[in-house]
Amino acid sequence: MTSGTRLQRADRDLPALAVLALLTRGPRHTYDMHRFIVDTRKDFVVGLPRSLYHAVDKLERAGFVVQAGTEQSSGRPERVRYALTEAGTAELRRRVSLLLATPESDATLFSAALSFMGVLGGEEALAALRARVAGLDLQRARLEGDLAEAAGVPRILLVEAEYERARLAAERDWTAGLLAELESGELAWPDDLDELPPPPPR
Repeated sequence: MTSGTRLQRADRDLPALAVLALLTRGPRHTYDMHRFIVDTRKDFVVGLPRSLYHAVDKLERAGFVVQAGTEQSSGRPERVRYALTEAGTAELRRRVSLLLATPESDATLFSAALSFMGVLGGEEALAALRARVAGLDLQRARLEGDLAEAAGVPRILLVEAEYERARLAAERDWTAGLLAELESGELAWPDDLDELPPPPPR
C-alpha cells in the first residue's frame, strides 16, 4: 500500500463500514445495528436510520452480507437478520486497512478506521499505521516545499497552509505515538477481541 493511494467513494461509505464491522460479532437486524451505533456513540455514522438501511441494501447486492433468517419480538414487527459473507469479511479488512493507511483531511474517516481497527490482525494494523505515518511525512514535505516557494508572499495569504502544516504535524505525532506503543507492547493487542467487554452504553 503506497502513500499515493486514493480513496474511492465506496471506501468512504462509513454506514456500510459500520454494518460490516458490527456483523463480525454475529447476525443482526438493522434496528439492532442502529441502536448499537447510537449507544456506543459512533458519531461518524450520519444520516441514521436511512443511511443504515441503504448500506445494508448495497452490501447485500454486492454479496458482502446475506439474509440469515428473521426475528420477531412480542408486539414488534418481524425483522430480517443479516450475516457477513467471506467476501464481506475480506472487504471489511480491506476498507479498514485502507482508511488507516491513507491520510485524508476528513478526520471522520480516520476515527472510523480506529474504531474498527480490531477487525485486523496486529501486524496488519501496524503495517497500515506505518504507511499512514509515511504518507503524512510526504504531505508535510510537499507543503513545506510549497511554503518555501511562497517566500515573499504576504503571510495573511498563507495562514491556511500554515494551519494545514500544523494539523499534519499533530496527526503525524499522534499516529507515530500510537504506533510506538503498539510496537513496544506498551499497548497490547488482545489475542481474542471477542473476549473484550462491550463499550459502555450511552
